[in-house]
Amino acid sequence: MSARVLVVDDVLPNVKLLAAKLMREYFDVVTAYNGPEALERIKRDAPDIVLLDVMMPGMDGFEVCERIRNDPATMHIPVVMITALSDAADRVRGLEAGADDFLTKPVNDVALFARVRSLVRLKMMMDEWRLRESTSGQFGILDNAPMVGAETPNGARVLVVEDSAIDFDKVAETLKRDDDSVVPAETCAHGLDLALGEEFDLIVISLTLIEEDGLRLCSQLRSHERTRQTPVLLIADEGDMGRVAKGLELGANDYLLKPIDRNELLARVRTQVRRKRYHDRLRQNYEQSLSMALTDSLTGVFNRRYLSAHLPRLLERSRENNKPVACLMFDIDHFKLVNDSYGHAVGDEVLKEVANRANRNLRNFDLVARTGGEEFVVVMPDADRDTAVTVAERLRHRIGDEPIVVTAPVGRITVTISIGVAVTHDVSDSVEMLMKRADDALYQAKREGRNRTVSAGEGTVVLPA
Repeated sequence: MSARVLVVDDVLPNVKLLAAKLMREYFDVVTAYNGPEALERIKRDAPDIVLLDVMMPGMDGFEVCERIRNDPATMHIPVVMITALSDAADRVRGLEAGADDFLTKPVNDVALFARVRSLVRLKMMMDEWRLRESTSGQFGILDNAPMVGAETPNGARVLVVEDSAIDFDKVAETLKRDDDSVVPAETCAHGLDLALGEEFDLIVISLTLIEEDGLRLCSQLRSHERTRQTPVLLIADEGDMGRVAKGLELGANDYLLKPIDRNELLARVRTQVRRKRYHDRLRQNYEQSLSMALTDSLTGVFNRRYLSAHLPRLLERSRENNKPVACLMFDIDHFKLVNDSYGHAVGDEVLKEVANRANRNLRNFDLVARTGGEEFVVVMPDADRDTAVTVAERLRHRIGDEPIVVTAPVGRITVTISIGVAVTHDVSDSVEMLMKRADDALYQAKREGRNRTVSAGEGTVVLPA
């Protein structure tokens, strides 16, 4: 995953060392050497994450972080403080200032890279939800959600998967300060059952379970729709950073190292609860207010009206961030024959299932729209040609390889799709240019026999088996 990282440190060798490590991992790195320069860089370069030194002359890292969090334009940028300070009180101060993490020098590279990737994934998801909210505001049907910091963290429901009674009691007693309701689970199986059956604001998983693997539970939580967006906080031993890094790659949101500092635990829990409640509010507003105005009533995906409003804003943001946007345009092959043979009711069932399969096989911040009849458009932010083609081929197989169950006497119908792929070339690309290239590629796929993917300017990608 590509990302732009702003490294802020007043010591030149520290900046150069960290920048070199990040560039070896294929991150785009920009630098700043003091607080005011960092704030200016953020406005100019729109980084995906900020790695911020604390001990700087003049404006220290705590003040820089607070200014980032108090500005609505920058408040969603993840901030990781990197410093020689190792006292728990300093970590808590950093978290309370709005930092997403507080890493002590010398930094564990595995943990750092996993943390950066985890926070960038989160930012991409939140950026997409905020962009959808902004798009919806154009139609005057969605109230603006408050800032993340305005959400209250009190009274949260927290599931704690821990087989040590001593550690569980410490967590539960600490969270009582915020009137949180803490639910225990001594095994992963019990924890998964509770998580799938009830609503939680946060799930805490111990990686020191005696006979079980907490990382497997983390993976299972992320594979279920009900728990996919529920924040996960890992608790681990200090020498277990390798497994912590793996947990972040699997989708965990944060971690805490033993021995547990109560104030740090409380600060990290509050951050995750506030973020979840903010995200829930965005999603609830969006789902309630946009469903009729901006989604297709049959399939539930976006309609042409929303796509027409959203895509120009997405391209504008991509130009600012210098990241590509991919467009996949597809339709169902010989769909008129389905309607003529089985009736329009069965045709509607096919359209619904095709839309469902498209949604299930895309990233959660990709966009699917039905633009008319059997025609659909997929918009993928931050996706180059190879990524877009891979997704298009996967989608083609997911739809064409498994028959669709229908209510007609035939019981099951196999349909295929043809796909045209186009990716933005440069900052001069317009919505019209991108859509036309995708449309031309789609018609080329049809002319060549259908059930295939064609990339604009590249020709057929994979011939059907």
